[in-house]
Amino acid sequence: MQTSHEPADYRCPFCERLAGKADEISTPADIVRRTDDAAAFISPRWWPNNRGHVLVVPTAHHENLYSIPADAYRAVGDLVREVAIAIRETYDCDGVSTRQHNEPASDQDVWHLHVHVFPRYEGDELYRSRPRPGWATPAERQVYAKRLQAYFAR
Repeated sequence: MQTSHEPADYRCPFCERLAGKADEISTPADIVRRTDDAAAFISPRWWPNNRGHVLVVPTAHHENLYSIPADAYRAVGDLVREVAIAIRETYDCDGVSTRQHNEPASDQDVWHLHVHVFPRYEGDELYRSRPRPGWATPAERQVYAKRLQAYFAR
């Protein structure tokens, strides 16, 4: 049986971003691609050697993998693939990794399904490192957002 971990008064930061709202962490300018059912944006949380990673989310609010309908999950998967290709083409990286978390025990901390798409570099130690403290600035994020936006605009 599925259990929801989303508090009753939860204000979803991803839903707010998709609705055009900004806050001290992220803005709609971070969105690099949007389809009817999925969106991708530069993550405000960065790992030391994997800057500019992207989060892909369903445009409708679904807490996790257990609750998302199959067609919405396919839309997320399709966009994950597109973003991975775009990152590989525009970041001069050696590869791409994806990951997705469900429930607190797996480190899910935003109650809206999201898939991380990381640029990977030889020896980057992504899985041995911790996120940088604080948030990437809007100026830092825009360097990567502009690359991906230009890629998708062509």
